[in-house]
Amino acid sequence: MQEAIVITEQPVSVAVPVGYSFTLRCRAEGHNPLQYQWFCQHQLVCQQIPGATKPDLPITAQQTQLYTCRINDLYRNVVFSDWVKVEVHPCVARGLPPRLWQGEPVIILNPTEQWVEVGKLLQLQCAAMGVPAPSYQWYRNGNLLEHQKKKKLWITHAKVSDSGTYLCCASNRHGEHWTNAVDVHIGTCQSEKFFATGKVALLVGNNRYQHHPNLMAPVKDVFELSCLLEKLGFQVVSLLDLNKAEMVTAVSRFLQLLEKGVYAIFYYAGHGYEHLGRNYMVPVDAPQPYTPENCISVQRILQKMQQQQTALNLVLLDTCRKWYNPECALSQVQPLAPWGNTVYGYATSEDAEAYELQDGEFSSGIFMKYLKKHILQDKKVTHMLEDVLEDIGRDPLVTGKQVMEIKHTLKEARSLTDPICPLGAAAEHWGRSREPVSEMVTFPCGARVELRFLWLFSNVMSIGAKLWQPPAHITDACLLLCQPSEVDDVAILRERCLDQVECLLTSLYKQEELDCVFPLCGLQNIQADVVLQLDLHYTLQSTSQRTCETLQTTLRKSLLGQFLSQRSHSQPHDQRTPVCSGSMCLQDAAALSTDPKGPAPLRTGPGHSLPSSKPSNTSSEPEENDESDLSDLCSALLRAGPGQDCP
Repeated sequence: MQEAIVITEQPVSVAVPVGYSFTLRCRAEGHNPLQYQWFCQHQLVCQQIPGATKPDLPITAQQTQLYTCRINDLYRNVVFSDWVKVEVHPCVARGLPPRLWQGEPVIILNPTEQWVEVGKLLQLQCAAMGVPAPSYQWYRNGNLLEHQKKKKLWITHAKVSDSGTYLCCASNRHGEHWTNAVDVHIGTCQSEKFFATGKVALLVGNNRYQHHPNLMAPVKDVFELSCLLEKLGFQVVSLLDLNKAEMVTAVSRFLQLLEKGVYAIFYYAGHGYEHLGRNYMVPVDAPQPYTPENCISVQRILQKMQQQQTALNLVLLDTCRKWYNPECALSQVQPLAPWGNTVYGYATSEDAEAYELQDGEFSSGIFMKYLKKHILQDKKVTHMLEDVLEDIGRDPLVTGKQVMEIKHTLKEARSLTDPICPLGAAAEHWGRSREPVSEMVTFPCGARVELRFLWLFSNVMSIGAKLWQPPAHITDACLLLCQPSEVDDVAILRERCLDQVECLLTSLYKQEELDCVFPLCGLQNIQADVVLQLDLHYTLQSTSQRTCETLQTTLRKSLLGQFLSQRSHSQPHDQRTPVCSGSMCLQDAAALSTDPKGPAPLRTGPGHSLPSSKPSNTSSEPEENDESDLSDLCSALLRAGPGQDCP
C-alpha cells in the first residue's frame, strides 16, 4: 500500500559560525494538502518553533541545536523528517569563512602533537565548518584508519605501533580540506633501546625496457613491499619504469629527506650487473649495448646515504649479479665510513642470476617471495634476512641456481619494527600519495557516479567509476571512462601500461564492483592537467530512446606528477616518454590476467624462461660503468633544493 505522505527532500546538518544565516529545507508529497511544523531540541528539551510552518526554515545561527520537521495532512497522517544538527562554532579565526563561501569544508581546529604513554588514551581532535556538515576521515602515515570517521579520534589503549603522523580529511559535496599533519609519540623514546627518528623508503621497479628484455616480477614485488613497509611506519615512494634522469631525480629527493637517526631503505628490482664487488642498476632507457654512463652505481648511493648520519641503511637488490667486462676500470667510489649502520641484502650471490617465479596471473621474484614472509618480524634486520636466506636455500626450484647473500656492518640490534620518535618533519610529505579517495559527480539525468582514485605506485594511478542506483526513469545504463578525443596533452599508448599493472588493478578492485577503470602510468611525465571524460549511455523508459550524457573531470598536474617533476635540462623534451594510459572494462582486464594452467616456470632477470638444468644467456654483455656523472647530478639537484622541482 502506498504511503500517504512521502518525504522527498530531507533537511541536512550544517556546521557554521555564530551569526551565519542559512535555510533548512524539507519537502514532501501526499495525496492531500500537507502542513509543516518545525521543532528544535536544546539541552534535552524538544519544543515547537512558533510560526515555523513552511517547508523552508530560515535560521540565523546562535547556538548548537537539533531540528526536525513534522508533516501531516487533514486525515491525521503524520511523518517526521530526520533529526539534523545545526552545529554553531562560537570562536572562528578572523576571515573565516571566506566572503564568497559556498559551503565547502573550512578547517577551524587542527589536531596537536601528542605524547602518550603506552596503554593510555590517545585523543586527537579537529573541527570544520561546512554546509552540509562535513564528514571526517582520519589517516596515519598516509593510510586510511577504517573506524576513525569522527571529529575526535579515540584509541583507548595506545600501542607503540600507533605512533606516527596523523591528519584528517573533512569533506562534503562541495569538496574536501585537510588538517595539518601532526606527530603522535607513544611511549618514552628514552626507555626504548633503539628507535628511529623517521622511516623513509624508496622502491624502484624497472619492468619495461626500451632496448632489453622486459621483466615480469617487479610490478607485484614493489607493490607488496610498499604495503608491508607502510605497516612498519615507513614513508614509502614506489616507482615503476624510470629512465636514468628520473632515477637520479628520485634518489636525490630520497637523500634530501635522510637525517640523523632515520631508518632508510632503498630497494631496486630490475636488470643489473656486478663488477669486482660494485653493483649497477640498469635504467629502462639504457641502450644496447650499455655504455659506461648508462647505469647507476648502488655503492655511490649508499655512500651518500651514510653521509646523512642515518641510524640504519638497508639496501635490497633484487637483480642479477653476473660479471661483465672484467677489463673495465672500477668506478671511483670512496670506502664507506665505519659507522656500523649498513646492511646489504642481495637476492643472489656473485656472478649469479636472480629468478622470477611465474604463477599465471602474476610473477614474483624468488627473493621477494620469502622476504615478505619475514620482513614484519620483530628481530634484528640481519637476523630477519638470515631467515629469508634459509628459506630460499630450501626452495627446490632454485637449488644450485640462486643463493641469497647478506653483507653488513650493523653493530646494533636494530629492527625495522623499532618505534619512531620524530625529531623533525622532513619526511611528512614523502610517500603521501593516496590522499584523494573518492569524488561524487551527478549527470543531468540525476544519475550519481562515484570516482575512486588509487595510487598503485607513486607514478601509477587508477581512476575507477561506479554507477550508484540510477534514477527510475532510465534503464540499461553503461559507463565509459576515457579521454576526450580533442585532448592530446597525454598520449594514449595502451601498450605502455603493463599487463601486470592491469592484472594488479583488477585484483585490487575485484570486490569493488566498479563499472570501468582508467589507469595512468608514468605520471612523472605529465606536463599539464589531465582531462578525463565520463560517458553515461542509457535508455529513457518513456521513449525507449538511447541517450548519452558526458561529464569531464580534471586531474591537476600538481597532484599527478608530485614526485618526479623534471627540469627541462634533465631530459630533452623530445626524448620524454609519453604518459601511459588506457581505458579498460574489468572483464577485459580479467581476460588479460588469464594464463594456461600448469607448473610455474622460473624466469631469470633478463626475462627468459629456464629449462631445469641451466640458465639461458643474455645476448649482450654490458660494459663497466664508472658513474662519474651521478655525483655531479645529485649534487646539482641537492644544491637547487627540493622546492624548485616541485610543481
